[in-house]
Amino acid sequence: MRDLDLTSLRLFVAVCETRNMARAGEQQHIVASAISKRLAQLEDTVGAQLLERRRRGVIPTPAGEILLEHARAMLAAADRVARDMADYGSGIKGQVRLLATVSSMAESLPDDIAGFLQQPEHRDIRVSVEEGVSREVVRAVREGSAPLGICWDAADLEGLATRPYRADHLAAVVHASHPLAEANECAFSDTLDFDHIGLPAQTAVHTMLARHAAIVGRPVTYRAVVSTFDASLRCVRAGLGLAIMPREVVEPVAASLDVRVVPLTDGWAHRRFAICFRDEQSLSPAARMLVAHLERMAADDGQDALQR
Repeated sequence: MRDLDLTSLRLFVAVCETRNMARAGEQQHIVASAISKRLAQLEDTVGAQLLERRRRGVIPTPAGEILLEHARAMLAAADRVARDMADYGSGIKGQVRLLATVSSMAESLPDDIAGFLQQPEHRDIRVSVEEGVSREVVRAVREGSAPLGICWDAADLEGLATRPYRADHLAAVVHASHPLAEANECAFSDTLDFDHIGLPAQTAVHTMLARHAAIVGRPVTYRAVVSTFDASLRCVRAGLGLAIMPREVVEPVAASLDVRVVPLTDGWAHRRFAICFRDEQSLSPAARMLVAHLERMAADDGQDALQR
């Protein structure tokens, strides 16, 4: 098989994602006829039909699905090469792209990354951090579009290398006048008598709460669904309902917002996070140093917790 052309692969991915050559052409600034010719050459190169034409567009064949997965990884790797080489030209000697869940970003991760970058030996390293839900983080790492991810360790991490990161504890956050406000702790089932403020359905917290509500045979009643922890807190402060959130996120600001933090007694409410990547050999030296630093921060935090 001849060498694969990255431009053709990029056009192939665009067609698969839009399911339409004309729309892919608009996206990639190329006429549909040129895309068709490129894809015909690509099919000749791989020796298999890649697309199936239908009345409403095109879809990848089974062979096309296999190529699509590899094409995304190859394009992501090529983009990383381009970024890294540009960084060397501007004096930056290393770049790490990290995808992390909202919970980890709202807790200790920014401070841990800042501590890493402040070390003199890391002055030529840049870390790019993006937020995503656990499912998105794992998919990006599997596809190779992000070398590192941090997510809840209950996510589907099969086939990926992992290292332990920090942990948090879910709590019910309630208005000062709420019936649960004076409780030192409560079970999740105790919160089901009241309206909740929820996060979007694709988040790990939403999925977890739905599962455990189903186990006790009761629904979660959502008064509002918002996209951030800050919005959840504003709704709680307005008296719209309670929110299940990491205690570590809320406690620093609870007094100023006049809300109460009531830890959940359920065993599953103690969550652990994991650093995930495809394999250590594929990581750049800068990424390996960041992983080692985050592991040390997590280990130190665990020792502090034991001593408290």
